[in-house]
Amino acid sequence: ATVIAATAAAFPLMYKTALAAFKQIDPNLLACARTLGASESRIFWQIMLPMAKPGLLAGTLLSFARALGEFGATLMLAGSIPGKTETIPIAIFFAAEGGAMDRALLLVIIMLAISLGIITTVNYWTESRQGDRATRRQRERYGSNIFKLIGKISKFLVSSKKIHNHQKSIDYPVPQAKIELIVNIQKQLPGFFLDVAFNTDQIPLGLLGGSGAGKSLILRCIAGLDTPDKGQIILNGKVLFDSFKQINLPSRDRACGVLFQNYALFPHLTIAENIAFGMSTKISQREKKQEIERQLIAVDLPAMGDRYPEELSGGQQQRIALVRAKASQPGIMLLDEPFSALDTYLRDKQEKILRNYLICYQGVTLFITHNLEEAYRVCPNLLVVDQGKAIATGTKQTIFERPGNFRTAQLTGCKNFSRAVAISATQIKAIDWNCILEVIEPIPKSLAYVGIRAHQVNFPEITTTTPVHAAKAFVQSSSISLNDFQPNTFPCWLATVSETQHRMTLYLKLNQPANNSEDYHLQAEVFKVQWQSLKDLPFPWKLQINTVQIMLLEV
Repeated sequence: ATVIAATAAAFPLMYKTALAAFKQIDPNLLACARTLGASESRIFWQIMLPMAKPGLLAGTLLSFARALGEFGATLMLAGSIPGKTETIPIAIFFAAEGGAMDRALLLVIIMLAISLGIITTVNYWTESRQGDRATRRQRERYGSNIFKLIGKISKFLVSSKKIHNHQKSIDYPVPQAKIELIVNIQKQLPGFFLDVAFNTDQIPLGLLGGSGAGKSLILRCIAGLDTPDKGQIILNGKVLFDSFKQINLPSRDRACGVLFQNYALFPHLTIAENIAFGMSTKISQREKKQEIERQLIAVDLPAMGDRYPEELSGGQQQRIALVRAKASQPGIMLLDEPFSALDTYLRDKQEKILRNYLICYQGVTLFITHNLEEAYRVCPNLLVVDQGKAIATGTKQTIFERPGNFRTAQLTGCKNFSRAVAISATQIKAIDWNCILEVIEPIPKSLAYVGIRAHQVNFPEITTTTPVHAAKAFVQSSSISLNDFQPNTFPCWLATVSETQHRMTLYLKLNQPANNSEDYHLQAEVFKVQWQSLKDLPFPWKLQINTVQIMLLEV
């Protein structure tokens, strides 16, 4: 009865604390464990329980303290039988009632000693763990020079071997087996409908789109972390999902390597344990250790295996997350904005490492990013997603130079648009720019807009190419105007400017002066060297829109 009374009093506190301990675990960590092939029982014992342990311990201590001081429930259910049901609070009560204050004080001191002893033990345990980590870091610091030397020697040997074998080609190697991802899925969410169909091969495919376009949802459906309502996902001939055949493989059976935005490294595991988590159980511990050491050297992080994720920088964590995803030998790599949390220097450094890895990777790669330059450097092919639909797909050159529709041009960074109508087979009227443009491409029947990228707006008066210099010399020696000599050349006036580290953005109005800083037609981007030459010229300046670079856009 005493145990029942104590349990009834302390259980709600224990339950709430334990529930909070499990809820605070990052869902990405559990999702990552599933993609690395872990079963639900393994996830519970190796991820959830260790991470919730501090909360469970705190809950246990609070419950014990609550039960230790319980008086009313114990007295009502068990009474006060000396030696059987008499607890310390009851003994204190009866001692005080009987006037035995010395005995009551002694019991109070015993209770305080028990409570303080438990708290001191827990604090000592926590500090000893932190001290162990600090001692390990100090040892690693003393040996860092040796490890760096080993890393440099290893890198030299690896690079020498690559040179010897003539493996410096940037071409993607011919795969030994067919590599292909086929996706055709639909999923209805509140206020959002995903409906995409595409296929890709070994060449990395970049997914571009605005926030909330459905890019991450596509990756989650492929990885099995979300389930489409209908459709089909096939990877290298293996059906991962088919609503018609009622096939839906769990994440652990899909062989997907996922690199999450926050990297999702398990904080309670060392770097070596993180990498080994997704490795095959068929290889020996010695082979695992050797492979982990090779992978750490490959990403320039030798001797980091014994550290914990919290001891690494953001760039180091990103490299470890990439190594872990690769170690599971996935058939597809799903990279969800892997560089979003890094500064410019680290982003550039990590991007080079990723590009080198992807060139040799024998599998499908999907890469999500909001950085257009990053997408252009990493991914030869692009898929543009908008409001749950794939609105454009093709090579990066095609997508950026001939986007085809207004939204794709906008998502790929074009800033200059005007409503447009065709007036002949080779001429269109840009309504918002109030000008007639010569075009050389066939004009689509459903033409709605014309666009030109800001860096493609030319200023013939400062262009340094030989043909334009010759044209200027010819114009200056004759009565023919520059506007008559070159097509799509117009007078323009400056409305305002904005400045970055290397470029100036000019806001320009065609054919007449601007009334204010918001009264402009086009944005033009020029290097600061060009700006130094341009800013001293009298108005109006001459602006040219190259016929080859004009984008004719549908809705």
